[in-house]
Amino acid sequence: MNAFADWLFVVVWAVALFATFIPVVPAGFIIVGTALLHELLVGFTEISVPIWIGLGILTVMSSLVDNIAGALGAKHFGGSRQGVWGAFIGGLMGIFILPPLGLFLMPLVGAYVGELVAGRTAEAALRGAWGAVLGLLGGLAGKFLIHLLMGILVIQAIF
Repeated sequence: MNAFADWLFVVVWAVALFATFIPVVPAGFIIVGTALLHELLVGFTEISVPIWIGLGILTVMSSLVDNIAGALGAKHFGGSRQGVWGAFIGGLMGIFILPPLGLFLMPLVGAYVGELVAGRTAEAALRGAWGAVLGLLGGLAGKFLIHLLMGILVIQAIF
């Protein structure tokens, strides 16, 4: 047990949990990378192969859940691919425009613009934008839970 390595993982994992809500930050990969750094520091003695496999599966799932949830939300509310892309681009812009409020407001604006670009009426665009944003928020919630689980798996192994 190496207290520095253990607490380094915990601190970076906590930061990665918050980073889950920033669209371009690969928080799942940060968690796995920090677990790998932890193991380098302690000589690969604490995290077992099954946990590494679980972390790999969860990392892939966290990458997919975002895209799948956004598409399902848009589809359920009659949105288009352009609306999903608009929500994603709006989320990226929201990092710089009115943070942190922009992270939640700009995806709606981006999705709405994307729906208008797709040729939807204003009412249909708003409905599709709402679906895309709900899907993206559902994806973020799913990613957060997956990242939480990833950290718990590692913490159980190292403490």
